[in-house]
Amino acid sequence: MQVKKNPEVDVSRNSSLYFAIGLNLMLLSTYLMFEYKSYETDDLVVEQLQLDDFADEDIEIINLNTPPPPPPIAPPVVPEDIKIVEDVVEIEETIIESSEVSQSDAISEVVSVEDVDVEEVEEDVEVPFSVIEDIPVFPGCEKGTKAEKKACFQRSILEHVKKNFVYPNTAQELGIYGKVYVLFAIDNTGHVARIKSRGPDKILEKEAERIIKLLPKMVPGKQRGIAVTVPYSIPITFVLRQ
Repeated sequence: MQVKKNPEVDVSRNSSLYFAIGLNLMLLSTYLMFEYKSYETDDLVVEQLQLDDFADEDIEIINLNTPPPPPPIAPPVVPEDIKIVEDVVEIEETIIESSEVSQSDAISEVVSVEDVDVEEVEEDVEVPFSVIEDIPVFPGCEKGTKAEKKACFQRSILEHVKKNFVYPNTAQELGIYGKVYVLFAIDNTGHVARIKSRGPDKILEKEAERIIKLLPKMVPGKQRGIAVTVPYSIPITFVLRQ
């Protein structure tokens, strides 16, 4: 006789489902066991601070090194005996007379013009070379008309520059060249004064001023018969030759 099983009460029918549920429960319980934490509470000390009594306590104020108050100022001493002295000295008033002279005052002394010494002061008048009446005369240019003296003066200045011209060795070695403008004046005594120069380098300016300082004494220029100072300028060119 064969026993027939009821399919609804067959235990093996859902065995895989039961296995999966059991496996998950085991894994969950294992995870919870690993994550569980415990703390020891025997060493914990709980302290409580009470400030009620301390806040109500009065703190004594102590003054440290406080200087004593200054002593009171004594009232001024008034002398008992006060003597009043009368001022019996009379002061004479000084009358200051005016030193101004009015029209009503008579002039007692008359000074003549001959008694006054007049000191003549020589003025250094400067007249440009282009408008002066009598130009300065270079030595050797005394003869001739005004135009001839002027041409002789300019020619003599150029000859003097060529005669005394020296190209500085330092300027040649450094390759310095150019034109130097020299401004000077022939004063009312005929001497050269107030020499100034402007050029590309101090070496050339110094050499140009040296040449002008060697100019001889001349007859000073005159304006209305009076010797005056005459300014004059000349360019000096320094050229390097290869």
